[in-house]
Amino acid sequence: MGKPVVLVVMDGVGWTDKDNGNAVMHAYKPQIDELMTKWPHRTIKASGTAVGLPTDKDMGNSEVGHNALGCGQIYSQGAKLVNESIESGEIYKAAAWQKAVAFAKEHNGKMNFLGLLSDGNVHSNISHLIALIRECKKEGLKEVACHVLLDGRDVPETSALQYVDQLENVMKELNDDTFNSYIASGGGRMVITMDRYEADWSMVEKGWHAHVIGDARPFASATEAIETYRKEGGYTDQYLPGFTIVKDGKPVGTINDGDAVILFNFRGDRAVEISKCFDYMDTFDKFDMIKKPKVFYAGMLQYDGDLHLPANFLVEPPHIEHTMSEFLVKKGVRSYACSETQKFGHMTYFWNGNRSEKFSDELETWEEVPSDVIPFDQKPWMKATEVTEKMIEAMASGKYQFLRCNYPNGDMVGHTGNYEATIIGVEAVDLNLRRIMDACMKYDYTLLVMADHGNSDEMLDKKGNPKTSHSLAVVPFAVYNGPEGTEVKQDGDFGLANVAATVCKILGYEDYPEQWLEPIIK
Repeated sequence: MGKPVVLVVMDGVGWTDKDNGNAVMHAYKPQIDELMTKWPHRTIKASGTAVGLPTDKDMGNSEVGHNALGCGQIYSQGAKLVNESIESGEIYKAAAWQKAVAFAKEHNGKMNFLGLLSDGNVHSNISHLIALIRECKKEGLKEVACHVLLDGRDVPETSALQYVDQLENVMKELNDDTFNSYIASGGGRMVITMDRYEADWSMVEKGWHAHVIGDARPFASATEAIETYRKEGGYTDQYLPGFTIVKDGKPVGTINDGDAVILFNFRGDRAVEISKCFDYMDTFDKFDMIKKPKVFYAGMLQYDGDLHLPANFLVEPPHIEHTMSEFLVKKGVRSYACSETQKFGHMTYFWNGNRSEKFSDELETWEEVPSDVIPFDQKPWMKATEVTEKMIEAMASGKYQFLRCNYPNGDMVGHTGNYEATIIGVEAVDLNLRRIMDACMKYDYTLLVMADHGNSDEMLDKKGNPKTSHSLAVVPFAVYNGPEGTEVKQDGDFGLANVAATVCKILGYEDYPEQWLEPIIK
């Protein structure tokens, strides 16, 4: 065997000379600067076609990024999968779609669409929703209610009205004496419904009240709700409180017995909990549902393959094979994965090819550091120190040949739009990198440092307003304390999917799967 490897993902730390609120550029980061000047280094792609997204204009994200890192290959992902299914018409042939339509018709119910209303292409795309609504009318359904979650994170932070207008214009075109579609409820994605990793079930409970029960704050329209909340509290879209649309004092479209419900998000992490509410309704105990309607529920994709959640879904997810973890288990390599809650699933589930379970309980160790339930810009160092200490302890144990961790700061603090706090977040990661680097030198590990996508490198939009979405920037890649003579290839088009072969080559294994992309080192 070659040298053992430590891999660090600095989440959301893009690498660019452009200064549009570049918190990475302006942070005090002597460790990152050392890695990107004095040690073998280059930048690699982390967005667009390099991670399986439709075009190079599509921003990368943590899910597809960690899929690519962990499997060494490029798979069609999220939006691209759904695009292909809609364009071919296969989505309407899916058993789940046909069952949803039939259920609503049989029970004289309506079709409910729930999801993130934007064209951010990270969790969802409004074009998918519009296509599904058009198909509902074509197939003879009479009523469609939309429960819209507002973005402001993967798109400009106050762009919600643009998407509401787009949706309502389509509805106006479709509505007639035989068909009625409308917005029934909504709220900001960081306040209702879209929690992840069971960090804050109260978000999901608020969504249940808005969408299912209809007892969130009442408004005559989504536009009125958005404008009122902005005026009252200065909220950006992702933090808008929940709302229910009412007419004559009653909710226009609660989710009721006999309805069909489709979650049109394609990304899994923030879709799992609301899916559990519907699929596990009979045994659900995370909060008092009050109302448990008998509905047919389906997701755009199956969000957790091991849990088979949801049971019904419209588009088959990429079937990822030949992952790095599976390869290393076959070689008898012991591995260790660590992050705080916000990115723990990325180091485990997404890394292992959308698989919740380990390939080997004996050879794989996963350790989660619970995240604080607090706005990230109020504590931008997050749990970087705790993650670092667990990593160093694992290195010192000598048990593991491959260790990996994720520092979420650059991404999670970057999403708040708080530039000053994001600088602190990047600096916190850099400070802890020094301890990782020292431990790697002490215990003779090779350290690979990279990011999964950009974010904190671009905190302002073209108008100078706070930007909370990811960026298209390439990301840093550096090799510290590598085997003697290690060189990084400077020619060639490399991305995150090239990292798996790089890790295994340093470990001393070059008989990795033929499907993998080539290593970044010579």
